[in-house]
Amino acid sequence: MTKAALPSGRPFEQAGAGRAGSRAGQGARVGIARRAGAEVLRLPHTDWLFHEMVISGPAATIAAFLQAAAGPGNIPWEYPYLDLEEEDRVQALVQPPDGSRGLDVESARVLARELREAIFDHQKKVIAATAQSRACPFDLHRLVPVPIGILQLGPDHAASQSWLQTNWGTPRALRRVKLLADKPRTAKRKTVRRKIEFWSADWTPWAALAAIREAWPVIGFDVRPDYDDG
Repeated sequence: MTKAALPSGRPFEQAGAGRAGSRAGQGARVGIARRAGAEVLRLPHTDWLFHEMVISGPAATIAAFLQAAAGPGNIPWEYPYLDLEEEDRVQALVQPPDGSRGLDVESARVLARELREAIFDHQKKVIAATAQSRACPFDLHRLVPVPIGILQLGPDHAASQSWLQTNWGTPRALRRVKLLADKPRTAKRKTVRRKIEFWSADWTPWAALAAIREAWPVIGFDVRPDYDDG
């Protein structure tokens, strides 16, 4: 396992530094997504990376941080182009890009509409959960919120991807986030350590961690990404 601790006396290293940027020979795996004149560094397929993070500091400050960090663990995107995407799906279902036999127009419309409604329903649930759920103990959107203007563009817009790359260092919300149980022997200490495990998409979220560390300077953050292939 390759380990990378956060520097204690200076800002973090290059935002977005992660698996693809940490080893020689990975450059071929990195693609540049061009859309609306913007360039966004992106891997061709999402590569989920496991991380361990130990936070340490005064008990009261750690408790306050964990309170602030807890959220639903997702990004409440809006999807402004559902109508256009539905039309695109109809065309793709009638005339599949791979040349295979497609559906008739009526069946394609029914399926495309069902997919659109499923996306819309999911969007409503995500937005509702944002105000209520605290299921994720380390929610980047709680700590480094995506601006409403970016959320309104949707997740696939070049400006959205660029914002995430610049301000989070990872293009998606963290997954499988776990706050490990505190050890009884440290529960009453004035200084405590808590371990958080999470998976991030494509890169270690160094940019978000830099902002979090600046906002919580009393807390120590020791992040250990696993960049191994196996």
